Amino acid sequence: MNNRAKTCIDPACWLPFTANRDFLQRPRLLQRAKGMYYQTPDGRPILDATAGLWCVNAGHCRSEIIDAITRQVQEMDFAPTFQMGHPLVFQLAQRLIGLMPASLQHVFFTNSGSESADTALKIARAYHHGRGEPQRTLFVGREKAYHGVGFGGLSVGGLPRNKAAFGPLLDSELLPHTLDQEHHRFTRGIPAWGDDPGIALDKIIQKYGSERIAAVIVEPVAGSAGVIVPPQNYLQQLRNACDKNGLLLIFDEVITGFGRLGTPFAAHYFAVTPDILTTAKGLTNAAVPMGAVFVSDNIYQSIMTNAQEGIELFHGYTYSGHPLACAAAMATLDIHEKEGLLTRGREIAPYFENALHSLRDLPLVTDIRNIGMMGAIEMQSLSEHIGARGMAALQKAFDRGLLIRNTADTIALSPPLIISEEEIDIAINIIRETLLSLA
Repeated sequence: MNNRAKTCIDPACWLPFTANRDFLQRPRLLQRAKGMYYQTPDGRPILDATAGLWCVNAGHCRSEIIDAITRQVQEMDFAPTFQMGHPLVFQLAQRLIGLMPASLQHVFFTNSGSESADTALKIARAYHHGRGEPQRTLFVGREKAYHGVGFGGLSVGGLPRNKAAFGPLLDSELLPHTLDQEHHRFTRGIPAWGDDPGIALDKIIQKYGSERIAAVIVEPVAGSAGVIVPPQNYLQQLRNACDKNGLLLIFDEVITGFGRLGTPFAAHYFAVTPDILTTAKGLTNAAVPMGAVFVSDNIYQSIMTNAQEGIELFHGYTYSGHPLACAAAMATLDIHEKEGLLTRGREIAPYFENALHSLRDLPLVTDIRNIGMMGAIEMQSLSEHIGARGMAALQKAFDRGLLIRNTADTIALSPPLIISEEEIDIAINIIRETLLSLA
């Protein structure tokens, strides 16, 4: 690391989800990016095997997106969307709706996945309130789920350490997670069988009554907990259980949206349509922060019809539908369409899967999971230091020129959708060297 880079490291900057005390002693800095690679301040290339943070699906520093943002900031830098609007936000909404399952006909713009999750939960409560059921305030999430860091998302999330310091939270219950390593270990793709989530949901309903529950929210594939793939028919069974009991179903597609599974959204992959669907990350290729919440026509029309005169939903953000974010999103969608990125994962996924599972017999490897262009390699944990091997793998891979993500002792991979077979081989070889060095 050069001297200039060293001098910029200072505790004035409090990094998120980071062991800051350790980072200050051994910082990992990224200064430039292009295509599949980052570059460190001293010019060392780092192959990006995580699409930044599950978000740079079309590769870094795309000129099309840069040009679109530049044109927009020269024309209009900001426009409010409270009692106002601008043409691009409506154009983007129409274009996005065209990618959705038919019943999801309306979109509410946010700035992040966390905001999208909290927005979805508020819309669910507003829907029930408008229909004369204000007692429907309870939410059902799932163990090992991540729905961002807002108080709503934390409440329905299932990662205990994320919640420990911030309670009390909203009333919620959690379905069991779907990580069944007794039966599913080293499964390629979707596990063949698993428990019907309707059974667990029925127990929650028996405890509280369906008339108290607003919605069930799940990630179609749990990403942040280490790529936990649901068993066959799980999401359809959950959809059926929600319909049976009059509950809304929310899909958090912040990670799985925009081509990650080889289809536009996980709703297409699993052929299950939720009532509300949240997105962010890949929407703008991460060039400008943006999120979007898609809502069924039934929910939208109900809120519009039942609201008092004037504002129908007292919710929103200063930067909802920001012009620069809209420009970045439109350019990103152009790239997706031109290069077929929303479905490219379907073509490259078999090669990615085989490469991942080639690591199966290495020391320390206890499980490998994959679906589409998401993969996870789980390592045996040190009994008294959970996560130590994961952090060591992150550092060793970075030193070898690869960016991975670790969640505890699991290596998670979600490369940009432009990745080549050669680049998959490079990433897997570095991971192999890293795992052998830790054994």
